[in-house]
Amino acid sequence: MEKNHEMSITHMRQSLDKLGFVTQEYNDATLLRFLVARSMDIEKATKMFVEWKNWRDEFVPLGFIPDSEIPDELGDEKIYLQGPSKIGQHPVMVIKGNKHLPSKDQLQFKSNYLFSLFQFVVHLLDKTIASSFKDGKEVGNEKLIVVMDLEKISYKNVDARGLIIGFQFLQAYYPERLAKLYILSMPWFFVRVWKMISYFLEKATLEKVIIVNNEEQRQDFVKQIGEDMLTEDYGGRAKLVLVQDVTLNHFPARND
Repeated sequence: MEKNHEMSITHMRQSLDKLGFVTQEYNDATLLRFLVARSMDIEKATKMFVEWKNWRDEFVPLGFIPDSEIPDELGDEKIYLQGPSKIGQHPVMVIKGNKHLPSKDQLQFKSNYLFSLFQFVVHLLDKTIASSFKDGKEVGNEKLIVVMDLEKISYKNVDARGLIIGFQFLQAYYPERLAKLYILSMPWFFVRVWKMISYFLEKATLEKVIIVNNEEQRQDFVKQIGEDMLTEDYGGRAKLVLVQDVTLNHFPARND
């Protein structure tokens, strides 16, 4: 670790100690993610950590969102968990956009749907990240790769609000967890939607987004992920595995 990073982490710990936060349970790699997300600004990184810790304590008191809390979302069978990637050894989350049907009810979106969306996003991110733990233990700098497959989507599958919320969630509460986001088979009508969504993304997030729209990018995508983790449709030889079918001993997803 660079010397200036070590000094910044030390100062951040001191700032958190003054605010009454016990930081011994968080290693340097964890704190460094917050610092990097805020351009090594100790004050901003400290504020981000405090907001994350308070949110985590309130929204995820068990430390995880159990499967039993999100049966409808899992029942759509639109999220798959592969991994690790050939390059970087990151777990790979695959999203099938044509299986997503957003709520059309504005009132429902503001209440039940929104809350369920939050829970679902937390469950997915937590489990995907946990799948990369070594010997069941978190290092703190684990990242994930997301593959958003938009093949065969129609207007009824488009959920700009949901995507914006998902990205904002990722940026606010999962700093420096995204390694890459690959978008496959983007239809012409989604281009304008993506431009609108991009407006709400931080520069650092946008730089990790790769829209695969030519053969060179497709080959690089396969090279990065690896044929053993991709299905034949994507240029590989694996089978997709639903996220709920992935069992992790250190991630008690079920609470039946």
